[in-house]
Amino acid sequence: MKFSQLNIIVDFFFGGPGAAEPPNSADVARRDTFPFANPANNFRATKSLEKGNRSRASRASTKSNRSRARALKKRKSNARTSGLQDFNSMWDDSNPVMVQGRTIRTWSFPSRDVEAVQVLMKTDGRPLSADVDLWQGPDNNPQKISIYIEDASLRPFTAAIATPKGQNTVAIQNSGQMEFPLAASVATKDFDDLLGAIEDLYEMSIAETVQGGAVKTYSFSPSVRSVHVLLKTSGRPLNARVELLQGPNNNKQVMELYSDNGTERPFLALIATPGLGNVVRIKNIAPLEFPLLAIVEPLIVDTDRRYEDFIAEGGNIRESGLFSNGLPL
Repeated sequence: MKFSQLNIIVDFFFGGPGAAEPPNSADVARRDTFPFANPANNFRATKSLEKGNRSRASRASTKSNRSRARALKKRKSNARTSGLQDFNSMWDDSNPVMVQGRTIRTWSFPSRDVEAVQVLMKTDGRPLSADVDLWQGPDNNPQKISIYIEDASLRPFTAAIATPKGQNTVAIQNSGQMEFPLAASVATKDFDDLLGAIEDLYEMSIAETVQGGAVKTYSFSPSVRSVHVLLKTSGRPLNARVELLQGPNNNKQVMELYSDNGTERPFLALIATPGLGNVVRIKNIAPLEFPLLAIVEPLIVDTDRRYEDFIAEGGNIRESGLFSNGLPL
């Protein structure tokens, strides 16, 4: 090791002068008494430098990873609430219309700027049975959803439907009897947030592959008040059945959906999970050649809810102090 290199190492560790000067007798005398004067010490100094560099690089990498993890967690938290508001606030901001039994209502969006819409449906405590269709041009039905909900006041229907390429119409048909009307709303004012939520949820979550004909189940604790479900494909058609169970084969909510392109038109829904024993079951009803990607995660979590806060009656599970429809006693 040359003297200039040794001088740089000394400057690095001890903050000495940085300029390398030709050695004189005084320098040689000082160097003879310095720990790095002989080759063995020079070798140890080099090893110490390499070790120090590795240690600093490791600390910097760890710090950078922690920063990225915090940023990712914050983005994920924002994505969960961006465009996916609380159920009550969604209805407060909407202008619902009544759809009587055996009737149909349509909402048209000719503009290409509307890339997604939010569909809301609920009842006053009665069952909900409806079909939601996306029309794009004559005789072209690229996406459709059939919905059944046992109590649409306790578990309202909330979903996002992608409407790319313009000239889209959303049709809601109440397939129930005349005695079972429903309130429906199709909102467009937050479509940017909805698309961002779809993209961010997929990028920041771990998707599970559900092969054609396969079934996946997801169980949730009583503290989970609602979950979000995202289904998409790699460009193939999407054909699936989503069920909310509360007890053995006790369907509280069922959605059968079809999309001609699971990438352009994925399925994103919010499912309320009141009570306990909630299980989301996803079945890919397409052939084996058409797998899908599924993300099912909690959305709203209430850590204060406990098992003893619930009462089972008549096959239904309700919170203590509330009727089965969610109203106070």
